[in-house]
Amino acid sequence: MPTQTHTFAWGLVKSIRAAGCPVHLVSAAPASTFPRNRKILFRPGRFQQDGVQGDLLGFVNLLGVKHLTRFLSAVRSGRRALRRQGSDVLLIHGVHTPFLWFGVLAARRRWVRVVPVLTDPPGVALPTDGRIVRGLRRLDRALVRSALRRSSGVVVLTAALADDFAPSVPRLVMEGIFNPPSVDPSTSTAIGSVDAASEASPSSAKIGPTRALVYAGGLTRAYGVDRLVEAFRGLTAPDLRLFLFGRGELEDWLETQAKSDPRVVPPELLNRDALVKRLARAALLVNPRPVGQSFVRYSFPSKIIEYLSTGVPVVTTRLPGIPPDYERYLLFADSDTVEGLREAMLRALALPPEASRALGAAGAAFVRETRGPAAQGQRIRSFLAGLTTISPDQDDVRAQQRKLPRHEVGRR
Repeated sequence: MPTQTHTFAWGLVKSIRAAGCPVHLVSAAPASTFPRNRKILFRPGRFQQDGVQGDLLGFVNLLGVKHLTRFLSAVRSGRRALRRQGSDVLLIHGVHTPFLWFGVLAARRRWVRVVPVLTDPPGVALPTDGRIVRGLRRLDRALVRSALRRSSGVVVLTAALADDFAPSVPRLVMEGIFNPPSVDPSTSTAIGSVDAASEASPSSAKIGPTRALVYAGGLTRAYGVDRLVEAFRGLTAPDLRLFLFGRGELEDWLETQAKSDPRVVPPELLNRDALVKRLARAALLVNPRPVGQSFVRYSFPSKIIEYLSTGVPVVTTRLPGIPPDYERYLLFADSDTVEGLREAMLRALALPPEASRALGAAGAAFVRETRGPAAQGQRIRSFLAGLTTISPDQDDVRAQQRKLPRHEVGRR
């Protein structure tokens, strides 16, 4: 399961509910297409999670058939849910064609505003895709664009997503939501201090406490992980350790790097609660994503919000999707090269302890106060109220009169 997509989805639900909007979910299991996921038949059902009720869509997990059966399930279950809930707005999380076109159909058949939430561009080709799959992705992109033009509005991570895929549709640019984890990072040990005997490689136990530099995310060249490792190896301080949490194509390469430099710790995959604790105990958190790739203009790395929330200083490349109001809380690399990353990490590590603590605390307060569910939920509510041409106060009155929930969220 794509962890950050899953986290954002529940952050979206939590934000809408925090703004006083009831939510009902119509959802499909986020399974990769067979044979990457060996399960073929997913059965429909009901579920309840975190106080939210929902309908689970059934589908056949085969190429081509998956889209068709998801669309038919969405029509059957989604129409029933819309009728039962009396919703004003249908939010569709993601650019999944079956759900978008169900939204188009729903908007035509009944009074409901359809608002897709775009976190990624549609139909991104993968290096492993063959000719047939690439052709299907091109068709999918065309269908997505057509559906988006028929939407009432869009919520997007970056303005570029709206500019390129829904240029004439009202938009709300919302780069992310801080969805608090179930653990509080403040209960962790002192920031910046790591017990080498328990956290690092066996050979490092001889030198006692260390300063941890941490990256969490996809372990791929596309995300600049190879550059980060090369930059780190140019740092000479013996008490530094580099921790990398995640999975990806570079796992074997990273194991080799760890053998040649004991300060590089072999990669590890953690659940979110455990990861947040480890992030909070770091001396520095790093986002090395290169800035020159085509997808970057559509992207805001959700790890920036997660990093800042821990109160630890953050070094990042200058990605175009980072809003200006983040800049005072981040330490930017002058370039996304190995040398640029190394210089930025040296500059961050040289900060006096009081300056480092102040920067981290300011960043944590910023994301918790301005990107948390309460703040982002009010932004979403105001945007949706504008699309329905009803003020939030009038909307409350009408909802009380009807005594029916107002919002329904469909997500992949």
